[in-house]
Amino acid sequence: MFTTNPFDAITSLISTDVMQMYVILMAVLVAAGTILDMMHKKSAKYFFENAEKAKKNAKRSVSTGEKAGLAVATLANEVLTSGEFSNQKRRMSHLLTMYGFIIFVASSGLMIFECETFAATTLAQAWHIGALMLAVGGYWFWFFIRVDVNSEGVRWYQLRKADMFIVSLLLTATFGLVWSYLQHKGTTGAVADMGWTTLFFVLFVLSNTFLFSTVMWSKFAHMFFKPAAALQKRIAHADGSAENLPEDFDLTDPAVQAKFPDIPEYMGKNPEYMGHGIRREPANHY
Repeated sequence: MFTTNPFDAITSLISTDVMQMYVILMAVLVAAGTILDMMHKKSAKYFFENAEKAKKNAKRSVSTGEKAGLAVATLANEVLTSGEFSNQKRRMSHLLTMYGFIIFVASSGLMIFECETFAATTLAQAWHIGALMLAVGGYWFWFFIRVDVNSEGVRWYQLRKADMFIVSLLLTATFGLVWSYLQHKGTTGAVADMGWTTLFFVLFVLSNTFLFSTVMWSKFAHMFFKPAAALQKRIAHADGSAENLPEDFDLTDPAVQAKFPDIPEYMGKNPEYMGHGIRREPANHY
């Protein structure tokens, strides 16, 4: 099963050209959905306007070399290792899902387009491993993390509009693995039920289509926007604009009290230090 290309068995029914056109169509739907999502939410407009505002509030200039270093740090932390997650279980679940999805989709495309750079068995193994990683990470999140009151506290059977991405992702991986297994039964001497095999192939295609055609209404588009936003955040901290947030003042400083004369009136001349607020304890939600 793990060394067999599941798409080979259906070439007698569906030509390679049709499968390749389907992959191209899904890529177009992702691109179109991402653009429409950015236009609808105006996320790109907000991003650029916020970046321009941050430049005006910058206290120092960040060199090109420093920006390159920040880009590398963003790639290493926020993109490749999902370092923004403080909860390690959530982080591992996310990494399994993310890398599983990347391996699964990439190997699917390479097998369908008959890439000769990699051995056929290697691509088949990558496809199955990617699907398993995706399923493990996704089901871990759905049944153990999402339902925890420390995270979202949502019952596993409750579905919301925001869940369409993870649900279609899990269904795609699950239907794909079952479809591959049913095909494998037919190659090992066991009687393969073509009705069930066909059913799970159709379900696999439908879940794929739903996943890639609903980008505008899912969290799919944030994968493209997130790295740029994370980099901008690092630059904002480096240039002193601090994401256009107010400075963290020492309320006992006479200069600060002179700038804000109502501090002594409401908090006294020596205001008590309130602590780090939300940072007083380690995050255990996300």
